[in-house]
Amino acid sequence: MDFALSEEQELFRTAIRKYMNDLERTEAARAVINGKPDVVTSAAAGLAEMGVTAIPVPEELDGLGLGALDLVPVFEETGRVLLPGLQLETLALAVPLLEAYGTTAQKAARLPKVAAGESSISIAWYEKDGSLFPNSFSCVAAKTESGYALSGTKTLVPVIGEPDTFITSAQTAEGKSLFLVKASDVASSRVLSVMDETQQLAELTLDRAPGELLGEPGHAADMLKKGLLHFNAALCSSMVGGMDELVKMTAEYAKIRVQFNQPIGRFQAIKHGIVNMKLDLETARSLSYYAAWAVENNAEDKEAAAHSARSFISKAFIKAAADSIQIHGGIGFTEELDVQLYLKRARYYENYFGSVRDSRRATAQSLGWHSTATTRDAVPAS
Repeated sequence: MDFALSEEQELFRTAIRKYMNDLERTEAARAVINGKPDVVTSAAAGLAEMGVTAIPVPEELDGLGLGALDLVPVFEETGRVLLPGLQLETLALAVPLLEAYGTTAQKAARLPKVAAGESSISIAWYEKDGSLFPNSFSCVAAKTESGYALSGTKTLVPVIGEPDTFITSAQTAEGKSLFLVKASDVASSRVLSVMDETQQLAELTLDRAPGELLGEPGHAADMLKKGLLHFNAALCSSMVGGMDELVKMTAEYAKIRVQFNQPIGRFQAIKHGIVNMKLDLETARSLSYYAAWAVENNAEDKEAAAHSARSFISKAFIKAAADSIQIHGGIGFTEELDVQLYLKRARYYENYFGSVRDSRRATAQSLGWHSTATTRDAVPAS
């Protein structure tokens, strides 16, 4: 079976890569580091003009009605240049959750705006000292005459690009439930320090914020688990793009860096290091493509495919970035080179909406290697 991208998808990749080159590649990421977040909005507007934001939205809601495989070239190319933004959260997590669990009115109110690039949606899930699937939330949703009122604090919330809506979680009488909360109804927001300075995370405080129930009450954990299959497949594509760029820039450096009157690429240790990076890249790409295919086609092994890809690629991305810094030598740590940016992004993704350990556990459970599901909480994200 051939899991390679189609000719049309590869042509779309070429168009996106050209746009990323027009943005001067990692300059958008560096602009955010230098306190110029406006570049995120302009870059997102350009992607919307190309139809990227319409890809996963159904045709009847002004989208293109395409699947996870069509997002692969998008996230590979944006991951290649470390493009900041909420494309992953909006297109690969919020949209699948809304499609699967939203009411007709909720879909009609939000998905056409997402397709047009007029709206971005973030996820406010974590709480202080909590984990990916905690037993309870301190954030509570009180029933009101018009719906629900949410009170509590959420942390590690992606806010780069100023999302207008948050999908958040709270405790109800029925259990953990998902809600849609407008950004304008958030009582306060505090920006947090992040290892990857191209990203922005915040702590949000909700004080009786109006919330729309998403899906059935009491099923937030199960809903998030299903949504994370789409998210992990897309995240893998983004990490593969980063790995591909690391291999390219490391091989180019090995050709021009001269030591003992010859390029360092001629030394066996350097050759073997780059070859090993390339081997990991091709394995990661294969796992990524299959995960996207399995999720799009609702394959029987989609859970194992998505989680095994996430666990391998997360570690491979970190190793590729670390090895690239070693081959670059002392200059690899400096701000002038982009290599250090990729290492920070790799570490940022290591525990992003789940850790490698979580993915391995989920893979084992989906394959029936655990007779019963573990009740132990996931490792808290850092």
